[in-house]
Amino acid sequence: MIRNYFKIAWRNLMKNKFFSIVNIFGLSIGLACCMLIALYLDYETSYDGYQKSIKNLYEIGTSFVNKGQKDDQRASTSPPVAAAMKQEYPEIAEVTRLLGATADDDQLVQYTPPGGDKKSFLERGGYLADPTFFRLFDYNFIEGKPNDALSDPNTVVISDEIAKTIFGSEPALNKVLHVSSNMNGEQDYKITGVFKPSDRPSNINGRFFLSLEGGEIYKYLQRQGGDFARNNMFTSFALLRPGTDPQRLQAKFPAFVKKYEENDLKRMGREKKQFLIPVKDIHLSQTLTSNITPPASRTYLYVLASIAVFTLLIACINFMNLSTARSSKRSAEVGVRKVLGAEKSSLVRQFLGESLLMTFVAFILALCIVTEFLPAFNQLSGKHITLSFLEDRSLFAGFLAMALLTGLIAGSYPAFYLSSFNPVAVLKGKLVNSFAVVSIRKGLVVFQFVISVVLIIASVVIARQMHYLRAADLGFTSDQQIVIPLQTNTARAIGKPLRDQVTNSGSVISAAMSTYYPGIANLMDAGYYKDGQVMSDAKHTRMNNVDDRFLATLGFKCVAGRLFSPDFKSDTGNRLVVNEDAIREIGFASPQQAVGQNVYFDLQGKKYAFQVIGVVKDFHFEDLHNPVEPFGFQLLTDTNAFNYLIVHARAGNIAGTLKMIEKTWRQFDQNDPFEYSFLDQDFQKNYEADNRLAATVGYFTVIAILISCLGLFGLAAFSAEQRTKEIGVRKVMGAKVGSIVALLSVDFLKLIIIAIVIASPVAWWAMSKWLQGFAYKQPIDWTIFAYTFLIAITIGLMTIGSQALKAAMANPVKSLRIE
Repeated sequence: MIRNYFKIAWRNLMKNKFFSIVNIFGLSIGLACCMLIALYLDYETSYDGYQKSIKNLYEIGTSFVNKGQKDDQRASTSPPVAAAMKQEYPEIAEVTRLLGATADDDQLVQYTPPGGDKKSFLERGGYLADPTFFRLFDYNFIEGKPNDALSDPNTVVISDEIAKTIFGSEPALNKVLHVSSNMNGEQDYKITGVFKPSDRPSNINGRFFLSLEGGEIYKYLQRQGGDFARNNMFTSFALLRPGTDPQRLQAKFPAFVKKYEENDLKRMGREKKQFLIPVKDIHLSQTLTSNITPPASRTYLYVLASIAVFTLLIACINFMNLSTARSSKRSAEVGVRKVLGAEKSSLVRQFLGESLLMTFVAFILALCIVTEFLPAFNQLSGKHITLSFLEDRSLFAGFLAMALLTGLIAGSYPAFYLSSFNPVAVLKGKLVNSFAVVSIRKGLVVFQFVISVVLIIASVVIARQMHYLRAADLGFTSDQQIVIPLQTNTARAIGKPLRDQVTNSGSVISAAMSTYYPGIANLMDAGYYKDGQVMSDAKHTRMNNVDDRFLATLGFKCVAGRLFSPDFKSDTGNRLVVNEDAIREIGFASPQQAVGQNVYFDLQGKKYAFQVIGVVKDFHFEDLHNPVEPFGFQLLTDTNAFNYLIVHARAGNIAGTLKMIEKTWRQFDQNDPFEYSFLDQDFQKNYEADNRLAATVGYFTVIAILISCLGLFGLAAFSAEQRTKEIGVRKVMGAKVGSIVALLSVDFLKLIIIAIVIASPVAWWAMSKWLQGFAYKQPIDWTIFAYTFLIAITIGLMTIGSQALKAAMANPVKSLRIE
C-alpha cells in the first residue's frame, strides 16, 4: 500500500512538473535557510560548552555604584579581588585572572634562530594569564603540560598555528620568543606549551598566553600594592566546588566588599559591588555589554531565528496554496477512489505521503545547498561553523525531523481539504472553490507578504542606520589619518624624529603621537572634582596621554580656552584639555568658566591638581552605540612612552605618502616591521556586528521575497490558466492587452497592499526596539514606508504581470478552440 502511495505521488510530481518544481525549490530554499541559521544558533549557544568544569566556572564581575544613575556593570575586577575571594570563601576551589596583552589587534612576536637572522611576525589574540589558568580551562596540549605551563615568570603557551608559522615542523617547546606589547613592554618568553585550539567556540579566543609575572604590568602592580579600588582591568574567574550554590555565595559578597575593599574605595570616592556570572552564559549575557570578547546580541539571534521560521512558513504556505488551488485537477481522482471504497483516512495518508516525498526531495536539495554555501555563510557571519556528517549526527537527525515536520505541516491542509470532496459532486463536475477556501488562500498570501514587507522595512532601516554611522560627525577629523603603531622600545624611541621628519614632507599636513586614539579600547581613566568638593564627588573621566600636536592633528574643535600646542613650551603634565561633557559633569556652569580653573584627583591619600586650559566640543571616542562621556587629554612630555604615531596625510596620493613614511621608518629602524591602518576604518570596525546583521537580513530578505514570489507566480499562472476561456472571449470582444493584465493583476495587488498596511506598524515597532541599542540613530520616517510600498508593489507587478501578460498575449482562437 505504501509503495502504491509513493508510485502515485511520483506520477503526480512528473505530471505537474511546473508546480512540483515551484514547490520543491521553495521548500528546499526554506529548509536550507533554516539549517544555516540553526547551525549559527547552535554555534552561538555552545560557547565553552566543551569545558569539563563548565557547570562550576564563573566570572567575577564588578558593579560600580553611581549616585542617581544606573550601576555600571563590568566584566572586570581589581587585581587582588580573585585571590582574596579564594582565601575568604572555601566554596571557591581555584581562581585565575586574564588580561588582554594590548589594545591592538596585532602584537609583534620575534624569533631569532641560533646563528640566524631575527624573524618578525604579527600575531593577534595575546593574553596575560595567571599560572592557574590552564587548571580551570581545558586546552588540548600537544607539547608541554597544562598544569604548570605558566608557573614560571616569562613563559608563554602558543597555539599550534603560531608554532607552525614560526617553527614549521620543528618542536616549539623551550624555544624563546621576544614579544612586544604596548601595555606589557618587551620581554623574552620561553615556550612551555603548544595547544591545538578547539573547533568549538570559546569566550577566550586566545592564540597565545603570556605569564603575568615577568612583564611590565606585573611590575606596575607590584608598585601599586594591593589596591582594591583601582586598576579594574582584570577578567577574573572562579571555579566553585561541586554542590556550591552560586546565589548563596554571591549573597556574601557585600560583607567581602566591606572587609577588603571599603577603605580603598573611600579614598577613591567610589562604591562597588561584586557578582558572579556563569561562564556558559557570558556570550549571551544581557547584564554585561562588553567582555573579554564581545558578547553576542540576543536580539540578533531572535531576528535570525524569526527569519528562519518565517522563511520556512512562506515555503509551506506556497505548498498549501498551490495544492488547494489545483484541487479541481485532482477532484475526479478523489471521486473515483471514494466510489471504489477508499476511506478518508487512506486519502489523507496518500496526500500526506506525496507531501513528505516532495519534502524529502527538497531536504536532499537543501543539504546540498547548505554544504555549498556554508563557507560563504561563514564569511558573512564572521564565524567558523563546520558541518560533519560523522560528528554532527544529532544535528542531521534534527534537520531530518524538521523536514518531516515541514512536510506534515505543508501537506496537512491540502490533504484534509482534498480528501473531503463529495464524490457525487466532483464526478458531476460541480466542484467549486468555496468562499472559505478562497479566503484562507488569500489570507496565506497576505501572511507571506506581511513577512516579506517586514523584512524589506528592516533592511531599509538597518541600511539607513549603517549609512548614518558611517557619515556621522564624530567631532574630529577621521579621514586621511594614518595610524602607525609603535610596538617596541625602538619604535617608541624613533617616534619623535619620525614625526618631525614626515611632517616636513609636502604630502603630510601634520603628525602627532598618543597613547590611544578614538575607536579603540581606552583603559585610562581618572575621577576629577572641583574646588569645594571631595573625592566622593569626583566624576569618572576617560583619559588619553597626547603630545602637543595631537588635538590639532585630529582637528578637535576648541570651544573655550586653547589646545595643546608647540607654541606653549610651559605646558606640563598638570594641564588638561577636556570635552564639554566633562565640564558639565564636574559642575562648571560653562566651558568659559572652567578655563583656568583647577580640578583635582586623589591617589593613595595624595591630592593632585590639574589646570583646565581648554575645552573641546564633545566627540565620539567610542562608537555610536554609546553616548558621549566625560573625556580628557593630558600632555605627556616623555615622547618615548607613546603607543601610536598618527599622520594626517593630504588627499590625492595616499600610496605615495605611505611609501615615504615607510622609507623614513627604515632610516630610523631596520628591524621592526612597518605597519599602518586608517583611523576611519579602525573606527568602523566597531560596527562589524551591525554590518553583518545588515548583510544577513538583506540576503534573507531577498530569499524570503523570492520564495513569496514563487508562490505568487504559481498562483498567477494557475489563475490565468483557469480563466483562459474568459480571456479569449474578452479579446474577441475587443479587450486590450492592458485591461486584461489589469484584470488578472488587481486581485493580487490588493492582497499585497493589505500586507503592507499590516506589516508597517509591526516593522516600525520591531525596528524601534533595535534602534534603542544606539545612543545616536537615524529616526524611522514616512519615506521608509514609501520606499517599501514602491518596492513591494514593483515586485508584485513583475511577478504577476509576467503571467498576466503571457495570458493576455495568447491567441484567443487557440484558447476558445481548446475549450
